[in-house]
Amino acid sequence: MKLTSVNIGQKQIIEHDHRRERTGIFKTPVSGPVRIGNLGLEGDFIASTKHHGGPDQAVYIYGAADYEWWSRELGREIGPGTFGENLTVSELESARFSIGDRLQVGAVTLELTAPRIPCDLFARRMDDPQFIKRFREAERPGLYCRVLREGAVQAGDKVSLESCRGETVALLDVFRNFYDQQSSEETLRRLLQAPIAIRARKDAEEKLAELLAGK
Repeated sequence: MKLTSVNIGQKQIIEHDHRRERTGIFKTPVSGPVRIGNLGLEGDFIASTKHHGGPDQAVYIYGAADYEWWSRELGREIGPGTFGENLTVSELESARFSIGDRLQVGAVTLELTAPRIPCDLFARRMDDPQFIKRFREAERPGLYCRVLREGAVQAGDKVSLESCRGETVALLDVFRNFYDQQSSEETLRRLLQAPIAIRARKDAEEKLAELLAGK
C-alpha cells in the first residue's frame, strides 16, 4: 500500500436550518510533507472537538479501494478527501481491519482505534439526506487512529500494516455495536478489552451499565 493523498480542511461556514456552522470536513489534497502530531495534521481544522479529533481519533484514513466501490455505487468519480479523511491509502479496504492494528505511514506510526460514525454534516457534505443510512449499510467506515509516533508524511510514502497481536475485535464489530441496542454483555466486555477510542469506549460502557442495571 502507499499514501496516495494527504488532505487538509480549512475552516468553512455552512448554513443549515437557519444556523451557521463551522466545519473542516471539506478537505483537499496538499503537496509536500505535512507533520502529524498526537492531535492530528498541522493546519487541519476541527470544529467540534466534542465529537471529532482528540488523541484517540487524531487521524482519519479512507481507502482507495473503498472509494472505487463508492464511485460505482454513486455512478460518479469521487476524489480524495471527499469523505473528510486526512490520509487516502491505496488498496485499503477498511472492513478488513481490527482495532489495535498498526499502520506505518512513512515515519509515522498509527494505531487503529475506531470506525467513523457518520453525522448529519456528512450527509450535507454529500448533498444526500439519506447518505448516513447508505454509509451505515455499506459498512466501509474508514479508520480512526491514534498517533504512536509523530512525524511528517507526504503522498507517495509507503504504508505497511502490522496486525494487532493482542486481544482485539474487528472494526466492523465496533461499527455495528454503535447501532445495536441489544448488544450482549459478552460482546460489550470484549469491546472494552480492546484499545478502542474513548468515544467508542464510553458508548460501550454506557450500554454495559444499562444492561447490568436491567438484570
